[in-house]
Amino acid sequence: MTTAAGLRLPTTRTPDPMEAPVLRWGVIAPGGIARSFVAALQARTRQQVVAVASRSTDRAESFARDFGVPAAYGSYEELVADPEVDVVYVASPHSEHAAHALLALGAGKPVLVEKAFTRNAAEARAVFEAAGGRGLFAMEAMWTRFLPHLDVLRQCLEKGLLGEVHMVAADHGQLLHPDGPQRLSDPALAGGALLDLGVYPLSFASMVLGTLTDVTATGSLTRLGVDAQESVVVRNEHGAIGLVGSSMVASTPTTASIAGTTARLELATPFFAQSTLRLVGPDDEVLDVLEPSDREHGLHFEAAEAARCIAAGATESPLMPWSETVAVMAAMDSVRRQLGVTFPGE
Repeated sequence: MTTAAGLRLPTTRTPDPMEAPVLRWGVIAPGGIARSFVAALQARTRQQVVAVASRSTDRAESFARDFGVPAAYGSYEELVADPEVDVVYVASPHSEHAAHALLALGAGKPVLVEKAFTRNAAEARAVFEAAGGRGLFAMEAMWTRFLPHLDVLRQCLEKGLLGEVHMVAADHGQLLHPDGPQRLSDPALAGGALLDLGVYPLSFASMVLGTLTDVTATGSLTRLGVDAQESVVVRNEHGAIGLVGSSMVASTPTTASIAGTTARLELATPFFAQSTLRLVGPDDEVLDVLEPSDREHGLHFEAAEAARCIAAGATESPLMPWSETVAVMAAMDSVRRQLGVTFPGE
């Protein structure tokens, strides 16, 4: 049996995003996350953003000016038809993800789709079926999974450095309601805390625990019927438990931990970004610490992974496979059913 004494964190295997094959990106929906995405690409990769589209030509042109993007379109159809675009990044509200991903795939373009990937598991399956039918790459932009410290975490699990994992905990709460983005309050836009914030800790738990056999949720709703916050207990086939929570009406620590029989890993706030990773023994002795080399950006790692996969002719990434995205969406479907949340058009 492995003992904690002498344990050290492995070295990350994450490739340098600057070395990823260069693709030409088109951006659908130039909102806040799209701005962060393009800024990261321009600062930390050689990827080229060549087109942006919005339903508002003025908005697309403003984004294009800010980032030096050569083409700005007032419709998404124009962007996906642009022969200069190699891959489409979908950054629209959750309610539009499936339609916009299918539009791009129908035009023969691979897609990177913001998380949560779609509104529900059925929509996610439809997108992946379309991608598979055309032999095109598609991936959920769950950027946390591609960060260097998450590769170190995966190695710890692969090598059994923590012993038998029994418990995972993660939370993500930001004070975003009622005075935050309007889309979070709107059922028609698939608003609420879960798809926007809760997807992070739930995806984290799924990554660590594997197939979830039980999902039990409690929470509260807003006046318009979207989830304000929830606490979720998940379990895998071996009996390991995950405790995850999300809230858009309160700010939480936004940390994560994995506890095993030999040691535990602690991810500092915000755990989903480039943050400090600590390896801690059962007596609370800190055995090793990994500090990120760059806290400013992080979205470039997912773009580099997409570029590598597309250049290699792959349709999905082993770090965020289609089956995993569907499984997390199905877990969130279960949470919403238990809370009584449905979106128009589902």
